[in-house]
Amino acid sequence: MQELLVDFITSLDGYGAAEGWPGWWGLQGPEYLGWLNELPERDYTLLMGASTYRLFSGFGDVGSDEEDSISELTNASKVVFSSTLQLPLSWANTRLISTDAIEAVRQMKQEGDHSMRTIGSLSLCRSLLKAGLVDRFRVVVFPVITGSTGSDRIYDGYPDVALDMVTSRTFDGRIQLLEYVPRVLDGPPGGA
Repeated sequence: MQELLVDFITSLDGYGAAEGWPGWWGLQGPEYLGWLNELPERDYTLLMGASTYRLFSGFGDVGSDEEDSISELTNASKVVFSSTLQLPLSWANTRLISTDAIEAVRQMKQEGDHSMRTIGSLSLCRSLLKAGLVDRFRVVVFPVITGSTGSDRIYDGYPDVALDMVTSRTFDGRIQLLEYVPRVLDGPPGGA
């Protein structure tokens, strides 16, 4: 069975983006960028929803730190789940699935030949977690609080989830990588 990794980049207060802030909140450093270049999940198929597809496929000129990441995304195998996008898709190496994402991912895990990881796509990630399909949950936490400008609150609408840590790492003395195996709970532990 193939693995599914949910992968988030977040501010300390749980936002996935913030108005006016640069990518990676302007805090990426050489250790973090080096880890991105060595990412063992490079050969995983990327899963995303239509909004994330529109955002990333539309990137044109970006800064030099982000240019390699965008090029890597373009070359990666991608699946976008959408009932609104139409073929042909403009972003190279992207397959469109218009049927139920949960059932499609379940089938990809059982019959596919590549493990998968998500990029953005908050509602897709939430649905996959609720369905019990997520094998690993990775969060890279940048040391900023974006309470006034933050958008895309990552964990709103999530069920209660227990997280068993499998690894952690600090990049550039300030950025935290936290990786867990998630277990969706019926409610708080010890509850009636």
